[in-house]
Amino acid sequence: MDKLLSGKQRKRTIAAHANGVAVDLSRPLYDNTELTPIQIDSPEALDILRHSTSHVMAEAVRDLFGPGVKVAIGPAIENGFYYDFRRDEPFSPEDFVAIEKRMEEIAAQALPFTRQEKPRQELIERFRDQGEKYKVELLEEIPDDTVSIYRQGDFVDLCRGPHLPDTSWVKHFKLLRVAGAYWRGDEKNDVLQRIYGTVFFDAKELKKYLNDLEEAKKRDHRRLGKELHLFTVNDQIGPGLILWQPKGAQLRRLIEDYWKDEHYRHGYELLYTPHIARQDLWKTSGHLDFYAENMYAGMEIDEVKYQLKPMNCPFHIGVYKSDKRSYREFPIRWAELGTVYRYERAGALHGLLRVRGFTQDDAHIFCREDQLEEEIFNILDLNLHILKTFGFADYDIYLSTRPEKSVGSDEIWEQATKALKHALEKKGLGYTVDPGEGVFYGPKIDIKIKDQLGRSWQCSTIQVDFNLPERFDMTYTGTDNHDHRPIMIHRALMGSLERFVGVLIEHYAGVFPLWFAPVQARILNITDDQADYCERVYQELRKAGVRIEKDLRNEKLNYKIREAQIGKIPYMLIVGDQEKADGTVTVRLRDGKNLPPMTIADFAAKVADECRAGRGI
Repeated sequence: MDKLLSGKQRKRTIAAHANGVAVDLSRPLYDNTELTPIQIDSPEALDILRHSTSHVMAEAVRDLFGPGVKVAIGPAIENGFYYDFRRDEPFSPEDFVAIEKRMEEIAAQALPFTRQEKPRQELIERFRDQGEKYKVELLEEIPDDTVSIYRQGDFVDLCRGPHLPDTSWVKHFKLLRVAGAYWRGDEKNDVLQRIYGTVFFDAKELKKYLNDLEEAKKRDHRRLGKELHLFTVNDQIGPGLILWQPKGAQLRRLIEDYWKDEHYRHGYELLYTPHIARQDLWKTSGHLDFYAENMYAGMEIDEVKYQLKPMNCPFHIGVYKSDKRSYREFPIRWAELGTVYRYERAGALHGLLRVRGFTQDDAHIFCREDQLEEEIFNILDLNLHILKTFGFADYDIYLSTRPEKSVGSDEIWEQATKALKHALEKKGLGYTVDPGEGVFYGPKIDIKIKDQLGRSWQCSTIQVDFNLPERFDMTYTGTDNHDHRPIMIHRALMGSLERFVGVLIEHYAGVFPLWFAPVQARILNITDDQADYCERVYQELRKAGVRIEKDLRNEKLNYKIREAQIGKIPYMLIVGDQEKADGTVTVRLRDGKNLPPMTIADFAAKVADECRAGRGI
């Protein structure tokens, strides 16, 4: 070990892999072991740092607030860590200052993280005597007779490890917020206080992350949605149910129109289907078996039970089965902006990103086996084109393979997985295999787009389905005049309009490209003398298709300009006596730059050209 960790390498190493298993540097080795270092520039090292920091935070909380505070769990998570506590009083901002100070003191002591293995029953009795019921509950579910604990100073925690060599590595951290959390995620259990924090090996990385957090707050779609009058939620109507205001409805219409035009161009036909269906439909589809907890309670109509739809697929199958199908018709591509309803816990609801009623940009393709690979390639082509048009050129792609519980033969799973893989490779797209994460009815491709802050958002999915064609006995007549089973592809490119709009708001910070900005221009008069001319400009530009507003209030021009900038209006058309006399407008950009005066027709043409360019026309 000393030879392995000599010199500069030792200074950058916090743990090691022993025969592929992550272990502490202090772990004794008894057999011939292949060792590889875990150094601070690896993602695994960052996880170890974050988990160790959660232990330091837990020790600081216990030191400050005494044994009356009960500790639960404290894992590393993406971008940081948390620890759950049971405490009667809520943690305050002043408490955060004290906890951070105590954490710095603990770190300065360079306390070793020491691993010990103890009999499980001995630990149960120890934690029970301390009143640590959450640790006792976890221990009672562990089947092993011997369990590991970690100690730093006087603080002992149940943990598998590994951990840092000592607490001195915990330097660049920040506590972020506190939130309520149910013990083990079950709303029937105790409500705990979850303190979130983040930590890095490098001070610059911490600073960058905190700056990104501040930028994320500025871009929060809930705040901007309210400021820009895009959407609202009303408690009287119900949480998770979005009310689109006029500007938000305009934004949504522009996205929908573009989506429909692109689908028509790529050989799709549009469908419209109902919001409810007989309960028996959801039994046949399997949703009542696999998805019931996400479905809303039914209703009775003419003594027949109906339920709100959580999916559009069975309706598209209903359209398919309305006629006898031939191999000559394939591929059949049907798309729908279909509104569905799925249960989300109240605590999980989050603006437009997690809702209870949303509109999927749904489509289903029915094809023959020999068409499968080409259809997947075509979906990818359309998918990436649409994402790029909206400004998303950076993404991660995952290929999810057969899970343990699934339907269909090995042969057809292998064929479908190969088709997805070959389509990705033919398109020249890098991807990560996600073993066993396919849906029970087939493999899938997931695309996670990245926004301006580098955050990933799950939007697009392409799924091959062998289950529903079987359940609904779907057939087509083949070249041999016998019945055959079609292959069904489910796909959503944006995921849902609500979520996609939320991502767009945060990606652009509300400063939308002209082609889908809800308002493209606002007319501002200098004095009342130009009001009549402004009205004429307004009407002519509306007829020309420009999305325009007017602000003819008796206010100072600078005040009206400032309001338009806050509203993130792309163009301000300023009209004074000279513009009125010349039949022109002075065009001001939202960044404060001015363009030369231009005629009404010239401005309308400029907007039209810019919109065509934005849409890639």
